[in-house]
Amino acid sequence: MRPLADMPRDEAARIDALLFDLDDTVLTHGRLSRGAYDAICDLAAAGLTLVAVTGRPAGWGELVARQWPVEGVVAENGAVLLYRQGEGITRKLRHEGPMLDAARRRLEHVVALVKHAVPEIELADDNAARLTDVTFDVGERHKLPPDRVAKARATILAAGARAMLSSVHLHASFEGDDKASGAFRMMLWRKALDPAAARIRCAYVGDSENDAACFAAFATTVGVANIAPWVHRLSMPPRYVTQGAMGAGFAELASKLLAGRARHA
Repeated sequence: MRPLADMPRDEAARIDALLFDLDDTVLTHGRLSRGAYDAICDLAAAGLTLVAVTGRPAGWGELVARQWPVEGVVAENGAVLLYRQGEGITRKLRHEGPMLDAARRRLEHVVALVKHAVPEIELADDNAARLTDVTFDVGERHKLPPDRVAKARATILAAGARAMLSSVHLHASFEGDDKASGAFRMMLWRKALDPAAARIRCAYVGDSENDAACFAAFATTVGVANIAPWVHRLSMPPRYVTQGAMGAGFAELASKLLAGRARHA
């Protein structure tokens, strides 16, 4: 990874859209700072397309899509796309109705298996707002040691589900999407950008393992400084890293992109 300061001006100037993770990227220990939100507003005012790409639930995504100056939200690690349409929210899922209900029943079985294997594990407190996955709290309100997280993850995989780990949660899902495929679908749906164009014109910023697909998919990728403990687990780390952590790092990236646009205006 190179320092964000090394990003060439031409690279910063070509970015038309910024896709960003929420927890520990824009949010700082779960809180939205004024600096981070000002950065979002400044980017939107400068004409960049903004999309939140998060493991958080569809219910959270609906709130962000309604209230933040974003084009849309990719929630539940790529499985749910949401954007504001008039006064309401439109969402896209791969599966709905009976297929979604069947997946939820299978996830209930996965939860039982994980709780049997790791009795001390707790479900995350945002599960009531989820549509396509179930999430365990491994670093938010309840800290689970790495070896116990690994055992829970192995149990999820043995049950035939997918497992995704963020800085705060362990997710189990039967959906096939990840953050990158969800982001590409969003850009095609809302901006008519095919994946080849989106790869070059969009930047991605994140902080942990479940951002790995996006770090590999986009040409301009940035990690906030607190990504350091995760780098050894990434098959492809981000190209750049900020000096600041969490929301401060996000604001640092916003300033870099805004400066690039200003010089090429």
